Amino acid sequence: MRILLIEDDTVLGAAVRDQIAADGHSVDWVGRLDAAGDALRVAPFDLVLLDLMLPDGRGIGFLKARRTQGDVTPVIILTALDQVSDRIEGLNAGADDYLVKPFDLAELSARIGSVARRYSGNPNPLIVHGPLQVDLAARSILRDGRPVQLTAREWVLFEAFLSRPGQILSKAQLEDKLYAFDSGVESNAIEVHVSRLRKKLGAAVIETERGLGYRLGVP
Repeated sequence: MRILLIEDDTVLGAAVRDQIAADGHSVDWVGRLDAAGDALRVAPFDLVLLDLMLPDGRGIGFLKARRTQGDVTPVIILTALDQVSDRIEGLNAGADDYLVKPFDLAELSARIGSVARRYSGNPNPLIVHGPLQVDLAARSILRDGRPVQLTAREWVLFEAFLSRPGQILSKAQLEDKLYAFDSGVESNAIEVHVSRLRKKLGAAVIETERGLGYRLGVP
């Protein structure tokens, strides 16, 4: 997934960014709401992590405005405001989840996965696809009963196909999920990742639609 992190605390922001990157997602990190608005106008994000107290305003107002404009991008609030009334306000403003600082980074990863699954239309973390048994929550795969190890980026790529069965994903769409604004992207990066997934999970797991992109193979 491509994730937008809106957080002005440099220590926490760096820790969250590194955690997301270690999970294989791409992350763009901004410290102000105006920069967040600019980022959302130019790139498709799968998820937003939103602090509520920022130098140029309150995250609640920003979230309400986005929802009023019809933006349905999932949002997880990350804040030190821990009163029940604060949580109610955040959820009523359109947040999908609310995490109080300080929080465990592993819990953040789990919440990101949970929200992503809900938006993909399959909240069940267990998926069977042909000879593959996939546990999205545990990030584990069995192929014919034997475990298969994927790198973080291979996992994110495969998860993107699983969440959109039958849908063709272009190379550009896949690059958006794997790489942030400031990341250098090699021209054949997606082809390399797809090739490795086929070797590990089976040649038919991802189909190529020439000139269009790739899609999940029929089991």
